[in-house]
Amino acid sequence: MPPLPKRKLSKGRRDRRRAHDALQAANLSACPNCGSMTLPHTVCPSCGFYKGREVLEIKKEEKK
Repeated sequence: MPPLPKRKLSKGRRDRRRAHDALQAANLSACPNCGSMTLPHTVCPSCGFYKGREVLEIKKEEKK
């Protein structure tokens, strides 16, 4: 049989252990070129610009 705890952990001790498990919102910043929200220090997925210059060429869909 595997080892088991001798005493039940109190709710306070359990909750203090889980105090750092909460999810945090993503740190988003506005793209200076197109204004869409992106992660900092990454290429903008909607316009392809990074630090004021075009890094990726984004193809726009043509309406039929």
